[in-house]
Amino acid sequence: MAFATTNPTTGQVEKTFDEHTPEEVDRLLERAATTFATYRRTSFEERARWMTTAAELLEGELPAVASVLTTEMGKTFAAAKGEVGKCALTMRFYAERAESMLADEVIATSAAHSAIKYQPIGPVLAVMPWNFPLWQVVRFAAPALMAGNVGVLKHASNVPQSALLLEDLFRRAGFPDGAFTTLLVGSGSVAKIIADGRIAAVTLTGSEAAGRAVGAAAGDALKKSVLELGGSDPFLVLSSADLGAAVPMAAQARCINNGQSCIASKRFIVVDELADEFLERFSQAMADLVVGDPFDPATDVGPLVSDAQREEVAGQVDDAKAKGAVVGTGATIPDGPGFFYPPTVLSGITPAMRVANEEVFGPVAVVERVADIDEAIAVANSIDYGLGASIWATDPAEQQRCIDEVESGMVFVNAMVSSTPEMPFGGIKRSGYGRELSTIGIREFTNAKTVWIA
Repeated sequence: MAFATTNPTTGQVEKTFDEHTPEEVDRLLERAATTFATYRRTSFEERARWMTTAAELLEGELPAVASVLTTEMGKTFAAAKGEVGKCALTMRFYAERAESMLADEVIATSAAHSAIKYQPIGPVLAVMPWNFPLWQVVRFAAPALMAGNVGVLKHASNVPQSALLLEDLFRRAGFPDGAFTTLLVGSGSVAKIIADGRIAAVTLTGSEAAGRAVGAAAGDALKKSVLELGGSDPFLVLSSADLGAAVPMAAQARCINNGQSCIASKRFIVVDELADEFLERFSQAMADLVVGDPFDPATDVGPLVSDAQREEVAGQVDDAKAKGAVVGTGATIPDGPGFFYPPTVLSGITPAMRVANEEVFGPVAVVERVADIDEAIAVANSIDYGLGASIWATDPAEQQRCIDEVESGMVFVNAMVSSTPEMPFGGIKRSGYGRELSTIGIREFTNAKTVWIA
């Protein structure tokens, strides 16, 4: 297959790349394994120096790198620049802290000395999606490389320039050849690569279907896997909520990355006493967002990544409309080139509608009216995803109930769900397992070796 950059703003193919042959894949995996044998013995000081240089390169080339992201998947140029900056920040975070995070942990026992030693395990395969072409990779690569592992990237086929940019970035930063390798291969090759004896573990960010396939392949090969899958995150607006703060953040939380984010708020669950006002103000806030050229500074929402993605979102919305959903704004594909879809608000939701149970990967918000906090929590927990949740309440008791009872890997109170290198990132239920970022994330792909000296 050919890997192609198709500009979502115009719908035009701008650049193509050939897939790696099986022989090329074998050579690259052998290089990764050979590099690991020596790279694992490098010092934290050396790795930190290379990682810091990679951050400096990103910061020095920020506009050019951000332009690649906007061209390949359509995020606004402002969002792309923010993504690049966040990658550099995370590289510096692990460069500065990895040694202390992975220091031997002395445990008090009856032994003369007992401790946990965290050691690298080998080449880690990363199967990554297109929606955050750099960030999804860096949040794996920065801790993995700092831990002494080497990375092998299988990126989405529609962001080949981003994938190759990352390999070149780490090489120019000073990392040895083979410390980070990009494979241009299709999804059909992933199971075979996971089974390869030179791969030690695998991490995936992507759809539930992809997670099932990768998890099964890793399980069959008895290899560690971390899966960060989809989400249909609830945004709970409770009785004590400040609507002046909640409404503008609701629009931002739904339309971040043009609505194509696993942690974007998607289900807006509002108590009855505030529902009418919230729906009116939220619909207006969504309607006010500017849809257009992602390179235009005035644009709030750019195109969806592909025509197929837009058709999927439109199909979910049309299903809801046909079953009685009320449209607050949007819900119609605009004329013209590119893969644009307007910010959309739907209410009058019933369980029979696809939007009630599926993740909608586009700027479509579902507003659900509930009687009280009990029903709000029940509705939030009623689906099989459990990635993040945003809680809007000023009453500490309401806040604490949601922190304790909402089923998710992350809970943000009076803030939208986001990722930061200091805190673990990941979900429960069908949103996956394992964690990225923080100390937990860097230890995911290490051997926690028990050391006992009598």
